[in-house]
Amino acid sequence: MRSCRTSSAGSRSRRLRDTRSIASSARDRRAQVSAPLPRIAVVALGGTIGAPVDASGSNSALAIDGRTLVASIPGLDGVADIEPSTFRSVMSADIGVGDVVDLAARISELAAHGADGVVITQGTDTLEEVAYLLDLLLQVEIPVVVTGAMRNPGRPVVDGPANVIDAVRTATRPELASLGVLVVMAGEIHSARTVRKLHTSALAAFGSPGTGPIGWVVEDRVRVPLQPARRRITLSPAPGALPRVALHRLALGDDTAVLELIPSLGYDGLVIETYGAGHVGSRALDALSRAVDAMPVVFASRTGSGELYRATGGYPGSEKDLADRGLISAVDLDGLKARLLLLALLAAGVHDRAAMTAAFEAHL
Repeated sequence: MRSCRTSSAGSRSRRLRDTRSIASSARDRRAQVSAPLPRIAVVALGGTIGAPVDASGSNSALAIDGRTLVASIPGLDGVADIEPSTFRSVMSADIGVGDVVDLAARISELAAHGADGVVITQGTDTLEEVAYLLDLLLQVEIPVVVTGAMRNPGRPVVDGPANVIDAVRTATRPELASLGVLVVMAGEIHSARTVRKLHTSALAAFGSPGTGPIGWVVEDRVRVPLQPARRRITLSPAPGALPRVALHRLALGDDTAVLELIPSLGYDGLVIETYGAGHVGSRALDALSRAVDAMPVVFASRTGSGELYRATGGYPGSEKDLADRGLISAVDLDGLKARLLLLALLAAGVHDRAAMTAAFEAHL
């Protein structure tokens, strides 16, 4: 009889523990349901992603505001607590360097006021440049993600809503803040430093030559298995007018008329896109030497991918000859991003050639 009573008491004890466990699990689920969603600021600049269309399906010149854009995307409110705003309403070809400097200040304000992440929506024509310049300027400890769309809302296949949802999901991940500005397009996550627009119209128009994406988004899962090294330079523009940096591409058999003219046009710096791994024709050498006497000159490869040589060629016009003449190697940056880094250095008051060279090297 004592054994039966003991068994009965043990059974009641187990049932009590099970009941408590079930109650605890229910409380945990309620806590998860009631936990506040991350606060993500969605800042609209315009572009195809928010461009109204006419009866023919063509983009309108004016973009819808950020609030309307966010409201048009079903399911977004279940991903985060969205705080939409409109920063500019322009196509991306009209975005200037000053706009990006102002945008960086706006993002800093949002971070200071408690945003857990920021998503920028804009046109894709200059998306890689805006993302990279933001990466150079920002000093925030929250994820910043740039996205856009290759198809306007009037097309049968629309990619904007999916891109925004993926970007917001990525921006809710606080551990990604250390990676700098990210670009999310077509389900892929790219570093602002490496991403490029590689196609005029494909949905998967963006890629990172030489490295590939660092992660991806599938359903509600954000995966970033390849995390680049943390940025080692951040630049703050000094007050006043922004510097002007020219970008000049070399081509087969071209003359030096434009190159000769650049130093007289009031530019503060020059980036030239050379052949291959850092080579120019001998006909351009005198013009380049004169340009170096007038301003900092950086050379990048017009191929858009790969690192420049340093000492493979020793002939006139080789990469070694250019360095000996005072040109600065862009290392592995393409011309577009080398221009922005040089511009940011000048805006921050960096004018010494050795310091500029170190900055391009340290950016790896």
